[in-house]
Amino acid sequence: MHKDKNDGVTPPEPSKSPEVPGSRAAPELPGAPEAPQVPQVPQMPEVPEVPEVPGVPQMPEVPQVPEVPEVPVTAKPARRASRGGLLAGLVSAVVIVAAGGGVVAAASLGPQPAGSRPLEAPLAAVPAGSTVGVCPGPARLLEGAPVGTDPQFSPESATAQTAVSAAVVSAAGGVLPGSRLSALDGKTAVEIAKKPVTPTPGEGAGQLVAGIVPQRFVDAASVLSADALGNQQASAGAVVSYTATDGDLQGSATAACQQPSNDLWLVGANTALGRTSVLNLSNASSTPATVSLELYGKGGQIQAPGSRGLLVAPGTTRSVILAGLAPGEEQLSVHARSAGGPVSAVIQQSVLRGLIPGGVDFISPGTSPASRQVMTGVDIQDPAAVEEVLAEPGFADAGPALQLTVPGPSDAVVEIKLFGRDGQKALPAGGVVTAKAGSVTEVSLAGIPAGHYTVATSSDVSFVAATRVTRGLKSDQGSDFAWSPSGARLGSQHVVPLPHGGDRILVFGALEDRGTITYTPITADGKIRTAATADIAGDTTSSINVPDKVGGSAVVGYVVSATGGAAYGALLLQRDGRDDVSTVAVAPGASGQEKIAVTLGY
Repeated sequence: MHKDKNDGVTPPEPSKSPEVPGSRAAPELPGAPEAPQVPQVPQMPEVPEVPEVPGVPQMPEVPQVPEVPEVPVTAKPARRASRGGLLAGLVSAVVIVAAGGGVVAAASLGPQPAGSRPLEAPLAAVPAGSTVGVCPGPARLLEGAPVGTDPQFSPESATAQTAVSAAVVSAAGGVLPGSRLSALDGKTAVEIAKKPVTPTPGEGAGQLVAGIVPQRFVDAASVLSADALGNQQASAGAVVSYTATDGDLQGSATAACQQPSNDLWLVGANTALGRTSVLNLSNASSTPATVSLELYGKGGQIQAPGSRGLLVAPGTTRSVILAGLAPGEEQLSVHARSAGGPVSAVIQQSVLRGLIPGGVDFISPGTSPASRQVMTGVDIQDPAAVEEVLAEPGFADAGPALQLTVPGPSDAVVEIKLFGRDGQKALPAGGVVTAKAGSVTEVSLAGIPAGHYTVATSSDVSFVAATRVTRGLKSDQGSDFAWSPSGARLGSQHVVPLPHGGDRILVFGALEDRGTITYTPITADGKIRTAATADIAGDTTSSINVPDKVGGSAVVGYVVSATGGAAYGALLLQRDGRDDVSTVAVAPGASGQEKIAVTLGY
């Protein structure tokens, strides 16, 4: 196109369109109407120039759109007219799209400038957060026959005691992070260390100290919190222990004070006759939490009215009787998910066989569903004596067992390996089982020689797992049990607080390859003592008895690290002259600053 002296636009001269290659005339049909003439397509107008914008790379030059050849159409029958009209319509559509989106088409087909190429999402540093551990309150006996899901508790026994022990380890400079033990509502009970001033780099380099809560008796849930220091999460841990020598809840129960989460899995509940399961949900945040429960039993997933939308207010604990949701379930797993504030979850599980107490435990969450689950600290008694107890009516759950829960739609073929002090031990029923999808499968560990074990399970389908530990070999006397949840692989600087009294045993298991465990005592005077190491061969389990004192001061905890092959750890607790037993998996270590991908969009 061009402008003349009168600034008018002179329309382009029509050009003759060549015939479409390969086209041929179709035979005429008598009586068919003639096809209408297709109007000539006007020439594509020029694309206006895009003004330059400072800082933005210019778009490449837009190539001129060629003229569209005119399609000759002659009077033909209806079928011919239909084909010609379709072709003309397609050509017109192409021209319209080209006219409306010429710049976009040119930018897409031509070479893209560097500024328009997609970039990887940048990584943004997320500051390390505070270390928080929520400790469950004391075990409490339900009053009367429970109706529904809301519990009524009776007074505790005369000998029941619940205590919290905690340890906070300093940074390398010897400066303790601000830390405290508080009530669930935030009221401080013990100030471990005041909030520190910004530490001087290199101050007391190489020296570690610890802030200690050796034993504090509590009557409700509590919270250990430690501030981040130097953009590194504080190394801290706490444990709550319950003991009673009389009453229906006699025995011992121990749990690590857990980091709150929005997704938790608990394995090992039992709501059959004589068994009581109370799920305690605690919210230590300032945001309300709405919790929904998914329940899995031996026969599959359980649809329970009342299991959704459980409100847990900030600074409170909500208790739910699981028998009100899933009665008569001998094998029950719970998946708790919260919207809003994160929560902690513990199941108080107890057994009463007639008038004989069968023990009490705090069932803690294990690791999330995965293709490998590992539990250590598994104590197995004399197999012949265990078989005699299991033969008694009502004692089917008085022996060691592994429970597997498969939440997905596919069955899991699970390989089970037990590693003891001298290596792998074969299961009497074989080491491969099929765990049904959406249900709980129990595998008996009776018949395994007595000793301390690590249980390693693997499959090509994700699942969760826990192992039951039992003590007591006489059906006419009280007994106890504990559940060892699946734990995380050991890394560096795990803080393992120890409850006061009893036999305390560190149990470590190494899988496949040799691992080296470094364990350093923490004493009641706040000193980090000389480290010791344990070299553990692959596919074996090693047990270390904790001394009462080191250097004249009581041992209140350990700092544990591992190198080499994959290793796992747990604390096994027993008491002289009693059949009490508890296990606590070593909690994950502290983490530093993390980086996450940030994607901008709307």
